[in-house]
Amino acid sequence: MAEWQTILVNEEYVSDNVYILELNRPEAMNSLNTLMGIELIECLKSLQKKPDLRVLVLTASGEKSFCAGADLKERKGMTNEQWKEQHDIFEDAYEQLRNFPFPVIAAVNGFALGGGMEMLLSCDLRYAADHAKMGLPEVTLGIIPGVGGTQLLPRAIPVGLAKEFLFRGNKIPAEKALSAGILNGVFSKEELLLGVLEVAKEIAKNAPLSLKSIKKSINTGLETDLNTALTIELDQYYKCANSEDRQEGVLAFNEKRKPQWQGK
Repeated sequence: MAEWQTILVNEEYVSDNVYILELNRPEAMNSLNTLMGIELIECLKSLQKKPDLRVLVLTASGEKSFCAGADLKERKGMTNEQWKEQHDIFEDAYEQLRNFPFPVIAAVNGFALGGGMEMLLSCDLRYAADHAKMGLPEVTLGIIPGVGGTQLLPRAIPVGLAKEFLFRGNKIPAEKALSAGILNGVFSKEELLLGVLEVAKEIAKNAPLSLKSIKKSINTGLETDLNTALTIELDQYYKCANSEDRQEGVLAFNEKRKPQWQGK
C-alpha cells in the first residue's frame, strides 16, 4: 500500500479478510481537508482491488473525533471556485465509499459532524462508542449537507425524524442515534473496535460474491419500484447461483466442512 499523509490502512486482520481504514488527522479532529479527500479516493480504489478483502472497517485515530466534517480552517478565504473544486473532490470520495463493492462498517470513535456524519451514513453498518455524538449542523453555517446527508438520513430513519435533526442541526448522542435507527449498535470506547471487528470477521467468512450481490441488490433496488428491484435481485441471484462458489458452498455443507471461497 502507498504511504498516506492523512489516512492509515491497517492490514493486521487481513488473515480474516478484514481491512481497517483509519482517518488520521487527530490534531484537527480528523476533519476532512482536500488532501484527505484525494487520498480517500485513491485508497478506496486501491482497496477494492485487493483479492483478500471481504469487509472494510472505517474508523479514525484517537478517542475524541471520528470526523468533524470539512476543515473550515482550510476553507477560510476560499473563493467560490476553489470551494467548488474542493467539493468535487469530496463528492468523488463519498461516491467511492458508498459504491465500495464489499460491506463497509463504520466504527465511530467520537464526534461525527457534518461530512463526518455523512461519511458514516455512507457506510453499510454503523457502530459507535457510547461517548460519541453525531449531527448535521450545516444549517447553522448557512449551508446544507452536500455529500448525501439530506438523502441518506431519510433513507435510514423516519423522514420526520430526519427532518428534525437536519432543521435543528444539533448533536445526537450515541444512544439516541441508536434508538433512532442511525446506528446498529453502541460499545464502550474501549470495546468499540474489538466489537466491530467481531462483526466484520463474522461477515467476512461468507461468500464474497454473495456479499457483493446483496449490497448491490439492496442499494440499487431501493432506488426503484418493487418489480424492477425484484428483477435486479434475480439477476444478482443467478450470478451467485451459476458461480463456482455456489457449488463449493453446497459441497462443503454436505461434507460438513468450512467452504473454501474463490470469489468466482
